[in-house]
Amino acid sequence: MPRAVTPKVITANHLLEGDVIYMTDAGAWTRNLAEAALLTDEADADLRLIEAQQQKDVTVGAYLADAKAGDDGRPEPTHFREEFRRTGPSNYFHGKQAEA
Repeated sequence: MPRAVTPKVITANHLLEGDVIYMTDAGAWTRNLAEAALLTDEADADLRLIEAQQQKDVTVGAYLADAKAGDDGRPEPTHFREEFRRTGPSNYFHGKQAEA
């Protein structure tokens, strides 16, 4: 039986653009946290992290970040660092902040 852990998402930065990206259930990358795979099995999370870290032509600094399931079941950050990363730089409105 899989061992339950604190839910996590795999996150990294895009190699060329620097954007925050998240790994989806299909193993693809997205810039939208709500589309990320919410991992609750430690062994699965570790294997998927290894897979992410091997994609050096796409990602930089892949790691597991704590998350929780929101009311709609989609991942949400549990730490302020991940909230900052999700919304982009806070010095002025550009990129993700300008779109909202």
